[in-house]
Amino acid sequence: MHAALPQGEQEAGSIDTPTRPPRDLRRIDIHPDHWYPLAWSREVKAGRAHSVRFAGDPIVLVRTESGSVFALEDRCAHRQVPLSAGVVDGELIRCCYHGWTYDCTGRCTDIPYLGRERLPNGVRAYPCREAGGLVFVFTGDPSLADAAKFPELGSATDPAYKTRRFGQEVKCHYTFMHENLMDMNHQFLHRRQMGNMRARSLGRRRGEDWIEVDYTFAREAGKQPIGEALVFGQKRGSKPDDGHKDVMTIRTEYPYQTLRIRTKDDTMVMDLWIAYVPLDAEQRTNRTFGLLSIKRPKIPGLLDAAWPLLVWFTERIFKEDRWIVEREQEAHDRQGADHNHEVFPVINELRALLMEHGVPHGTGKGAGDTRRVHFIQPVQELPTS
Repeated sequence: MHAALPQGEQEAGSIDTPTRPPRDLRRIDIHPDHWYPLAWSREVKAGRAHSVRFAGDPIVLVRTESGSVFALEDRCAHRQVPLSAGVVDGELIRCCYHGWTYDCTGRCTDIPYLGRERLPNGVRAYPCREAGGLVFVFTGDPSLADAAKFPELGSATDPAYKTRRFGQEVKCHYTFMHENLMDMNHQFLHRRQMGNMRARSLGRRRGEDWIEVDYTFAREAGKQPIGEALVFGQKRGSKPDDGHKDVMTIRTEYPYQTLRIRTKDDTMVMDLWIAYVPLDAEQRTNRTFGLLSIKRPKIPGLLDAAWPLLVWFTERIFKEDRWIVEREQEAHDRQGADHNHEVFPVINELRALLMEHGVPHGTGKGAGDTRRVHFIQPVQELPTS
């Protein structure tokens, strides 16, 4: 564990910068043995099947008549067509082709033209939970699901906060997303939205599967945007000391990230939880799932009235971040390797953490490694006429 640096000490020139990992971080797959959000609850309609992907693996989410959700690999064991094209029948799903029927465990329970005797094996079932308006799936070894730590979603369910649920597909490796959020030295990118802001690192800390860093900010030019004022509930001036009243803590606790801002009286005014879910087998596209919670001010209804403006402001920031990480991915693909010359110590430590907890691409240790092989048993023959 690394002790926090004394307040005011700059990290950029620190002599304890870790040695750059020799392998290409952009060829390290996300580890499947975690709970990942694969859809918003609102996307999985009652009595409907919803198709999603994790690292190239097709998964179907099914909301049953009782309102519960289960997850299966998105294929019928018969002809391998997607179950997501099928029909939800009570607590079961029926394949659209021949009506083969599966329950929440993936077991085949009925073949309409053969009955329920000598049924074939079914398909893989994934552990599945709902929380915070998200549908989570444990994508790795199902025997590890119960013991795996379920993510803490921050203030999303706290009535003292108003939460925005957001997320889009981003055409880059998930590790670029971790680096972008943790590195607040990139505020120059957002100069049109926020003016000229100078980030100041107060210190960093690291545990076995997490790393976090504290920042304060000073505005060197420009006015405070209204959207930023809505977050903090106050106007802040351009004096350097004014920006140091609020502390931003960014944490990667593998595989999730959080960003929290506290004022000088330790009031948390903003709480962001975010996850990046690889969609394709190469993990060059991810879908972000974010919960952005803002502390409600003392004046009732003020935040609700101003919410559209805050959404507009944050969306412009996210748009710039999305644009820049996609350019990073393009540069990586054009050069054929990771040529980043990173000098910021906390980002080098973050890269090492992502390397340590991920799995090398193509090693067979990704999500597909835990898929069960289903041998179809012979079923009874149809009677001859």
